[in-house]
Amino acid sequence: MLDITFIRDNSKLVKEGARKKHIEIDIDRLLFVDVERRKLLASVEEKRAEQNNATARVSEGISDNEKTELIARMKEIKDNLQKSEKKLKKVMDEWQSIMLKVPNMPSMSVPEGDGEDDNVELKTWGTSPRFDFEPKNHIELMEMHDMVDFKRGIKVHGFRGYFLKNDGALLSWAVLNYARDFFHKRNFMPFIAPAIVKKEYFYGTGHLPGDANDLFKTQNEDYLSGTAEVPMMAYHADEILKKETLPLRYLAFSPCFRREAGSHGKDTKGLVRVHEFYKLEQLILCEASHEESERLHEEINRNTEEFIESLELPYRQLEICTGDLKSAHVRSYDTELWVPSEGKYREIGSASYYHDFQARRFNIRYAEEGVNKYVHSLNATAIATPRVLVALIENNQKANGSIVIPKVLQPYFGKKTIE
Repeated sequence: MLDITFIRDNSKLVKEGARKKHIEIDIDRLLFVDVERRKLLASVEEKRAEQNNATARVSEGISDNEKTELIARMKEIKDNLQKSEKKLKKVMDEWQSIMLKVPNMPSMSVPEGDGEDDNVELKTWGTSPRFDFEPKNHIELMEMHDMVDFKRGIKVHGFRGYFLKNDGALLSWAVLNYARDFFHKRNFMPFIAPAIVKKEYFYGTGHLPGDANDLFKTQNEDYLSGTAEVPMMAYHADEILKKETLPLRYLAFSPCFRREAGSHGKDTKGLVRVHEFYKLEQLILCEASHEESERLHEEINRNTEEFIESLELPYRQLEICTGDLKSAHVRSYDTELWVPSEGKYREIGSASYYHDFQARRFNIRYAEEGVNKYVHSLNATAIATPRVLVALIENNQKANGSIVIPKVLQPYFGKKTIE
């Protein structure tokens, strides 16, 4: 979340940031409630101090009459304190509710726009294959080679269910094992992260309250995570880190779960949108420096690009405009792979940074010259499977239906083609 002092001192700027992100938020109401919150906090602290002083005097050697009067006064103080605490709780609940909805400030470099149609293409890489035959989609190719079973997947899981099998399972493992080695060489500490995470930490990353409909909930009111970003940010919750350990660079593998609640009718077949998948995520915690956040953001985004380039898959990179930028993001890039059967690019990952927006909610700080500062956080997709298989299989198909395996994957997959 943003610092309330920053909001007080820069209310016009915060309103403008919310306008750019098309987020409705009553900053004036927040500031009014904040004044009430501070008044009540001062009142409660004053009454508690008075109560403590009275309690201390009762234990002193005072006369019975004074003690009787003091005990009566203590009861009055207690009653007033309870009333003030009740008012404070009501005001705090409203204050916290509004604070959680205040969006992060977008970077000045983010292009302004209304939605995804206004995202800006920054680059394209590779040449989309030109087939002298009618290319098949990944569903046809994978079913032809007995790599997937959607029918039984739907029977077992339900809508959007699937089984990867035979070369489908082996190819998915090959991608993940190659990615593990590829990113490990870039100085990341490897993790396997839990998928079931306490509800409070989804508020920390900014996935709640806005993404509630896209999350699977447990019977204990916790959630299944859609990205390792959530457990990895929670890893250092309420900790004070040593500055010399920064930046902390983590590569986390986790199963991921998304309801795709806003995608009814979209991509109902195949592996583009599924409820459960696997992902490697890059996450970095660094010192509180905009320049450092910018530098590391470019680095982790480039890591993903280089990985995709090593697979020889055509892609493009988009700068996300203000109207499509998520509430918690300062700046974000999307990377999209070319899908021949659709004749367009489809998202495979994103890279984003947050300044201290998430760290304030998680209370992750570092000590510098006797002062505790909030870290900055960044994350980027390394790779997600099975979605990557869509582009991998379709771009490398041959007229006879065989699939050529990229050279870098062949040692992990064990053969050069799927015949």
